[in-house]
Amino acid sequence: MNYPFHKPQRQRGIALIFVLLILVVVSLLGVGGAQLAMMGERGARNERDSQIAKQYAEAALIDAEFDIRGPGLSPRKNLFDSEMNFADGCGTTGTLRGLCAQSLSDKPIWLTVDFMDTSSAPPYAVMGDQTGRTVLPGTGLQPALAPRYIVEVLPDSSSGVERGLKSKKKLLHRVTSMGFGPRDDIRTVLQMVFRKE
Repeated sequence: MNYPFHKPQRQRGIALIFVLLILVVVSLLGVGGAQLAMMGERGARNERDSQIAKQYAEAALIDAEFDIRGPGLSPRKNLFDSEMNFADGCGTTGTLRGLCAQSLSDKPIWLTVDFMDTSSAPPYAVMGDQTGRTVLPGTGLQPALAPRYIVEVLPDSSSGVERGLKSKKKLLHRVTSMGFGPRDDIRTVLQMVFRKE
């Protein structure tokens, strides 16, 4: 019996090319997904670090309020009753540290203070120096550096005569604080205006 002989057809390799293209597309999708996940994790970490810096900046504002008003251990709470007790520029030593007289230039003092000054006499008060409160900078979820603040004395045009009664002139205090995240390059600056009652 004679079987018909079929000549094999020439292979073109299209299936191999098609499979390779699918592998390249799947690989690109996998790499893109991994990069998106890493960016999301990095963004969440930065947001957490920014929130830590903000919380410690708020803690420094509260510490400054205790420094100005008391109650507490602040040895200088009576200094806030007169603008004469504030140093030209900002005080750098003892009970005058971080107390700033009103700026005579157009630029407010808080814009000129170097909150990163690491000298032995910086122009800012570190949280707890005057009130005895503590903050433990370190690693993990702690700030890299202790929060710090300055207090500027400002004239208060609204005080003097209130409700028809003469009263002692009150001073306004602008407090500017800086808090840090777990790294010292993550910083938050907050301000409040405070009147000692």
